[in-house]
Amino acid sequence: MVFRKLMAAFGAGVEVDTVLTNSGVRPGETLRGVVHFRGGGADYKVEGIYLDLTAVVEVERGDEEYKTTYGFLRQQVAGTFQLSAGAQHSQPFEIVIPWETPISAIGGHPLHGMRLGVQTELALAGAMDKGDLDPLFVNPLPAQEHVIAALDRLGFGFKKADLERGTLRGSTMPFFQEIEYYAGGEWRRHFNELELTFIAGPRQMDVILEADKRGGFLTSSHDAYNRFTVRYDDPSGADQALRHGLEQMARRRGWL
Repeated sequence: MVFRKLMAAFGAGVEVDTVLTNSGVRPGETLRGVVHFRGGGADYKVEGIYLDLTAVVEVERGDEEYKTTYGFLRQQVAGTFQLSAGAQHSQPFEIVIPWETPISAIGGHPLHGMRLGVQTELALAGAMDKGDLDPLFVNPLPAQEHVIAALDRLGFGFKKADLERGTLRGSTMPFFQEIEYYAGGEWRRHFNELELTFIAGPRQMDVILEADKRGGFLTSSHDAYNRFTVRYDDPSGADQALRHGLEQMARRRGWL
């Protein structure tokens, strides 16, 4: 275990190590782990242990772009307890991952551009102190995997992924994920790039597509949108809905 010292400013010297049992989870599944504490040079009353699920989000403000960290779930995993000098204490926890949590890994590999984590907070001496960010790898739901695999079969190539600040219709998150692709196969004639967004729930998810066809030197860029729903009990319906959505966007802009 690797302990990290917290509350140094209060002379407490309490050390913390959070160990995730299953750092790779899917939305709707339970994240499990243990928070290990080791006391400092004196007895202290710990007033609470909290865990924050966090994400690095891109923010646009006018011409300025920057990244910031958003907490999207906060859960108390322990109440008040006495931590004796030099003593060790372990607190197991379980956190249900929200359905709308963005994907940060596919096929066991981190998704380029994504950073999710778990941050441990200790309440002591009337103040809060945060530990470092432990990486969290959220894998796609089976239905999301189906859509991603369908795009691969259609010739789209992964470009990058990121989180944008804002709330979409039907979503409760303060940000949304965009998985960006280069158009390929037959679709290269119609689109340059495609952005994919999921809004997942317990029984179904919405799929949002945004296609981009950039014009020439004297013409402007054009975007087209499409949104459809995929039920988890019928993920195969995503293939037809995906192709239909791509064709609709191409026709709407006169690209097809």
